[in-house]
Amino acid sequence: MKKFLAAVVILVVISIMASCQRNSPTTPAATNTPNSTNTPNATQTMIALSFTHTSTATITATVNETATMTVIFVTAWGSAGSGNGQLDGPLGIAVNSSGNVYVADTLNNRVQEFSSTGTYITQWPNSAPTPGSSNGQFYEPQGIAVDSNGNVCVSDYGNNRIEEFDNKGTYITQWGGVGSGNGQMGSPVGVAIDSNENVYEADSGNNRIQVFSSIGAYITQWGSWGTQPGQFGQPLGVAVDSNGNVYVVDYDSQRIQKFNSAKTYIMQLGFIPGSGNGQFNYPEGVAVDSSGNVYAADTGNNRIQEFSSNGTYITQWGSAGSGNGQFNFPVGIAVDSNGNVYVADANNNRIEKFHP
Repeated sequence: MKKFLAAVVILVVISIMASCQRNSPTTPAATNTPNSTNTPNATQTMIALSFTHTSTATITATVNETATMTVIFVTAWGSAGSGNGQLDGPLGIAVNSSGNVYVADTLNNRVQEFSSTGTYITQWPNSAPTPGSSNGQFYEPQGIAVDSNGNVCVSDYGNNRIEEFDNKGTYITQWGGVGSGNGQMGSPVGVAIDSNENVYEADSGNNRIQVFSSIGAYITQWGSWGTQPGQFGQPLGVAVDSNGNVYVVDYDSQRIQKFNSAKTYIMQLGFIPGSGNGQFNYPEGVAVDSSGNVYAADTGNNRIQEFSSNGTYITQWGSAGSGNGQFNFPVGIAVDSNGNVYVADANNNRIEKFHP
């Protein structure tokens, strides 16, 4: 277990069933995608693992350096491969109103759906893991979000588009296309949907956030390259809270920026890189719960950090490894209506579920 600061103590008590075997991964360097022969600048090593659902762990995490709270490891599922329920570098994750979990199984070029306990339900397209550009196919899908009607939006990274499906995986529509004009995209990563069903796209290569209607009509955008408030260096993750506030993971600047519903800058989390409380080492994912608390996938530090809506640090959990509650390149993060937190642990080829 890695210690983030001398004052920060994370004690993990793990009860492991004899049948649960794991290999120890190599701690990854921070990049924005896992290892792939199709993706430049990727340096990650994918780890072949297999998980059962019988292990439990209680993680005692430091809160504001003076108190502690318990984060419960609930379950994990996934193993390296392309079969049903197997994963290859999963980057995106979302939960619908029924608690079903959708995973952007990035290097298998598909979306898989699971129950809240990790039981495999379905996948699309059936052509996976072969990439494609036809309707309903993917080339390294990365971000995923679900609207109030159960429709699923997926950022199709390699095809520079957003694709929309119904709750059974039936293709509905798409929008985008490579470029920097309004509605065009340059390596879209994160995607989020607000209470009005508007779709937010983290347009990483164009250093901006774009907003579309539920049918893909362009609405607005903001951002440019830079480190000033409202500027971005590879925005990767995006989330919207119930009040319409928008949180953007600004990867190169190692921060999360918050904007109000009018897209006006409010504040930032991080910016000074490091491993201390509230600092980041190339974060990639962000999610917001029903109370407005913010969860950040602090990818390079192999941990999850939680903040209040006003940016106050609350707690953290995780360390480098493949055990329960550990991570190897956590990226996607989602929170369900019961407050359960799901993390796409990319290089361990699994999904982990926690209850803070």
